[in-house]
Amino acid sequence: MTSDPLQDVQRYRALVLEYEALDEQIDQFIIQRGGKQEHEMTTDDLTAYREMARRRDDLLNEIRQLETELHLNDEDQP
Repeated sequence: MTSDPLQDVQRYRALVLEYEALDEQIDQFIIQRGGKQEHEMTTDDLTAYREMARRRDDLLNEIRQLETELHLNDEDQP
């Protein structure tokens, strides 16, 4: 987190938008392959899917960390 709250909020928003775009990309990836489950994918498709899913997980972790630092967690609200 930086010392500039506005910059932190902008970073948070950018992460959320990136996460949502990647989530949609994963959905489209699966749809284009006939909705196959992981165990039905080709090796190349599975590798690509796992890379996207790993990046999405990393983004979610960054989002959650910023939520904590910015005190955006619903649980913290009175």
